[in-house]
Amino acid sequence: MEGFAAVDFGFAREVLQRGIAALFVVAFASTLNQFRPLLGERGLLPAPRLLEWAAGSTRAGRMLRPTVFRYVRYTDRRLVVLCGGGILVAVLLVAGLPQLGPPWVPMLCFLALWLGYMSIVSIGQTFYGFGWEMLLLEAGFLAAFLGSRDQPPATAVIVLFWWLLFRLEFGAGMIKIRGGREWRDLTALMYHHETQPMPGPLSRQAHLLPAWFHRGEVLGNHVAQLLVPWLLFAPILGFWIPGAVPAIVGAAAVAVIVATQLWLVLTGNFAWLNWATIVLAFAGLGVPSGGSPPWRDGIPLYWVVLTSVVAIGYAVLSVPAARNLLARRQLMNASFNRWQLANAYGAFGTVTKERIEYVVEGTTDADPETATWVEYAFKGKPGALDRIPRWVAPYHLRLDWLMWFLPLGRSLEDWFTAFLVRLLEADAATLRLLAADPFAGGRPQWVRVVSYRYRFTTRAQFRETHERWTRDRRRVLVRPVSLRMEG
Repeated sequence: MEGFAAVDFGFAREVLQRGIAALFVVAFASTLNQFRPLLGERGLLPAPRLLEWAAGSTRAGRMLRPTVFRYVRYTDRRLVVLCGGGILVAVLLVAGLPQLGPPWVPMLCFLALWLGYMSIVSIGQTFYGFGWEMLLLEAGFLAAFLGSRDQPPATAVIVLFWWLLFRLEFGAGMIKIRGGREWRDLTALMYHHETQPMPGPLSRQAHLLPAWFHRGEVLGNHVAQLLVPWLLFAPILGFWIPGAVPAIVGAAAVAVIVATQLWLVLTGNFAWLNWATIVLAFAGLGVPSGGSPPWRDGIPLYWVVLTSVVAIGYAVLSVPAARNLLARRQLMNASFNRWQLANAYGAFGTVTKERIEYVVEGTTDADPETATWVEYAFKGKPGALDRIPRWVAPYHLRLDWLMWFLPLGRSLEDWFTAFLVRLLEADAATLRLLAADPFAGGRPQWVRVVSYRYRFTTRAQFRETHERWTRDRRRVLVRPVSLRMEG
């Protein structure tokens, strides 16, 4: 680093800009495929209804985060246009085309992605209430100020990325160490691989590893999240310590974070959280140019002023987040301002010890008491016992994720009741969210919900049955319902 110019972080900028843009492609594609049946005009939680409520009073309007749909009436068609435009801009950034121009060109592109996706998240309600939504928004905002190829990235912006990654990793570590006892006695990952929201194809193998390995996983997690993030700031010491040591320390921190995140990618599905963390980790990787710099000019004065103003503003916004890291009652995945900048992150403060799944069944028989019931299959969550869990990340299956949360609540949520009605109606858009429709587009007479406890089979059980899961029926959670009853 040389003053305002982070001259060794040109490669880091390339990874950050293209990687964050690629994640926006995934986010907009996920929205394009799922928003309408979940939140559209006939969705389970219609966004137009939320917007009408927000327009009803000034107080309600303030509670709604910024969205273009406050000023442009929401329609499903306009959502498609927004997602299509977002994908197009993001693809151009992945290809690196806007970065060939002056710095304000990629800035405007990333700010467009940020505002566009915020417009969606703001009306996404519980289906968009995940930490990685605000993480992508914050990363997209910061990426707007990384500049273009003809100049070095600004030191202040690179440091802001370190601060973002620090809050993400250290915040998650503090949530865990303050959370359930299982994180302190090193037993958390004896359960997590089995009970996590959406297992992957290697989750069962990870679960069956010996107890000493799981204890090592937890210990390694504490090191990676509580100690290593501090080393991300080591390159700053390059201002005072000559040589490559500060950069090497920073690179080592990057390597540890990337390695731990890749293990999470292999053993689970957490949408783009792990991939975003990997992309952000490259902000700490300084690569000396070893000669003349790869850019023609230094940083223009107007860009120095702009990035400095952004850094100062961000420092002010970061005060609540910094306090939260040290607070006894630490908030998790919380935003302290309307723009979702300088947020608090963290997840899995406690680990569930058993996996309860709500299985939705339907029948075409007239009498539900003597009926033959068949199950609706979801794309990501466990269902058939012989089915290998899928890799879906960084794609986000929003319905499947919320199905995991249902057993953790005290009552069924409104969207789930609406979901059952859509199944009775054989709504085509809703059915496309599922892996298969057992009635091939026909309407069932009845649907019901049964709870099961799912567990991974042991190696001996698998050799005998060739099934990945075993399950125990608990109870009928929702007794048979029909459209006649709904009416």
